[in-house]
Amino acid sequence: MSTLRPALLTDHYELTMVGAALRDGTADRRCVFEVFSRRLPTGRRYGVVAGTGRLIEMIRGFRFDPAEIDFLRRTGVVDERAAQWLADYRFTGDIDGYAEGELFFPGSPILTVSGTFAECVVLETLVLSVLNHDCAVAAAAARMVTAARGRALIEMGSRRAHEEAAVAAARAAYLAGFRFTSNLAAGQRYGIPTAGTAAHAFTLLHDDERAAFASQVATLGKDTTLLVDTYDIAQGIRNAIAVAGPELRAVRIDSGDLAVIAQQSRELLDSLGATETKIIVSGDLDEYAIAALAAEPVDMYGAGTAVVTGSGAPTAGLVYKLVEVEGRPVVKRSEHKATIGGRKVAVRRHKPTGTATEEVIVPQGVPDRQPNDRLLQHSYVVSGEPETLPALEESRDHLRQCLISIPWEGLKLSAGDPAVPVTVVPAS
Repeated sequence: MSTLRPALLTDHYELTMVGAALRDGTADRRCVFEVFSRRLPTGRRYGVVAGTGRLIEMIRGFRFDPAEIDFLRRTGVVDERAAQWLADYRFTGDIDGYAEGELFFPGSPILTVSGTFAECVVLETLVLSVLNHDCAVAAAAARMVTAARGRALIEMGSRRAHEEAAVAAARAAYLAGFRFTSNLAAGQRYGIPTAGTAAHAFTLLHDDERAAFASQVATLGKDTTLLVDTYDIAQGIRNAIAVAGPELRAVRIDSGDLAVIAQQSRELLDSLGATETKIIVSGDLDEYAIAALAAEPVDMYGAGTAVVTGSGAPTAGLVYKLVEVEGRPVVKRSEHKATIGGRKVAVRRHKPTGTATEEVIVPQGVPDRQPNDRLLQHSYVVSGEPETLPALEESRDHLRQCLISIPWEGLKLSAGDPAVPVTVVPAS
């Protein structure tokens, strides 16, 4: 587990606000904060909610220990009054939000945090750090899953991310529909199926390629994957089948013109009698590269850098804004950053066939519900006590159903309008 405690993710300015609010008497005012995005990353037609399960667990353990408080006091971040408040801190408010695996669009109130000003504002950095990362990875991964058209994907980007971000990214990718991860910590922590192959180093270690393959097969059996592009791909495939026989599970190719090489490799495998041996390709694949291979004889894709970095959009662009104080809506009027005041309620509107047509958001009220509306917000924390969270497999299935529900245009990789339009209507 991470050595960084959740409380240390608090930003300096958050504690400055807490100290000032404690001093002027506004710290205990009842407030509502909302998490939303003003716009989707360029080229995206939907966002994916991910990380909420991780976040709620972190809030459950959000405490300031004596050493942390001493550091904050010594460095002048907090005064004695604020230090005492931190020592007693427990989140006692409510958290509601969209389910993990739900789609979101510009303005969607994906998380609502209610409580006193002080207890809510100290969570801002933690909330945004978790959700901006996980939502970005999940959205990229979901696009890759769509591009793969039912073929399996393995997440293998741990070496391209911070060690803790790598575990979170593996979880988000699995939520989005990836079938495996190479990250063993994610396998242990979240029960995600793990898979992987030997690297080029293992082949280079041995006197020749056949010796490396023989060692791997002797250890793991024929139900393994041999990396065949260390030297010459065609000869690598011949060596692999010579050593393992036509029952070899798979070969992996990590370089070259994958479209051409996949075709040639399939033909060669078939000619050697290895008609059931699968072809796995990897090597800086993103959703566009995966889509370009749709017609080729590829059985599985390995995605690394692109998925763990959000495939060009490493943050979901989420913000955490105060929208209500003591039941009174408050708004920010800054140019290009204006907010809509009041706590929001959101529903997804559908045709009788199940196709989503609109997201309706009502500030300080409830929507005029129609027969095929689906309420989007659920309780995560009530009076400081976490509710039972859906299992990761349930969230994974929920996203699959959400993607089925949006119009097919919304699944395109090309730039376009959000898959589902959002309408903000006055309270009824």
